[in-house]
Amino acid sequence: MGITYKCLIVDDEKPAHQVLLSHINQCAELICVGHAYNGKEALTFIQENEVDILFLDINMPLVSGIEFLGMLAVKPTTIVTTAYSDYALDSYQNDAVDYLLKPISFAKFLKAVEKAKVFCKDRGGQQEAPSVISIKEDGVDYKVNLDDILYIESAGNYIKVFTTGRRKSYFVYGSLIGIKSELLRDSFIQVHRSFVINKEQVKKRLASKVIMNNDEEVPIGRKYQILLDI
Repeated sequence: MGITYKCLIVDDEKPAHQVLLSHINQCAELICVGHAYNGKEALTFIQENEVDILFLDINMPLVSGIEFLGMLAVKPTTIVTTAYSDYALDSYQNDAVDYLLKPISFAKFLKAVEKAKVFCKDRGGQQEAPSVISIKEDGVDYKVNLDDILYIESAGNYIKVFTTGRRKSYFVYGSLIGIKSELLRDSFIQVHRSFVINKEQVKKRLASKVIMNNDEEVPIGRKYQILLDI
């Protein structure tokens, strides 16, 4: 028996689910393991189930598909499915492997799936999350335990990494998107456009902020309040 790829369809319109499900059912190597109609449902499903390929709409209630992708530290292989051509660049910048405009023909669907399958295979040996990452401050490389990271804050072209270790913080050239791609743990989540936190280091959640274990406060953005259940 060959490889089977588990698919999740995320779209707020039922007809879109029906079209994609019909396409999936014509491919022996694909299986639809779930349906979600907004970002919150999709996030819950991904946190609780294994998903190889994500078919993701852009315009949805609560948060857009792009915003949803930006919140995931570990993304399934993603194919964007939308009626709008405006978001292709944003989609690719958030690691989408293809961008399909509705109505989606079976031929275009197959072509996108072939790309996704290659990407899934390339990632196959890299799924284990690291325990340490290397960051550079002022030309010096430091090894930082992921368990010790409290939160990360964006600061222009730099990021601040706050930890429980002897060095309480690091000021590093880079971006939240860049460092999120290295974390590869579900415990690291974006709660604000400028902050990524380690859920394991949260002492208390309030309405619009979290208190970390070092007693520092991190704000939660409005859209992230809707999606995140810390």
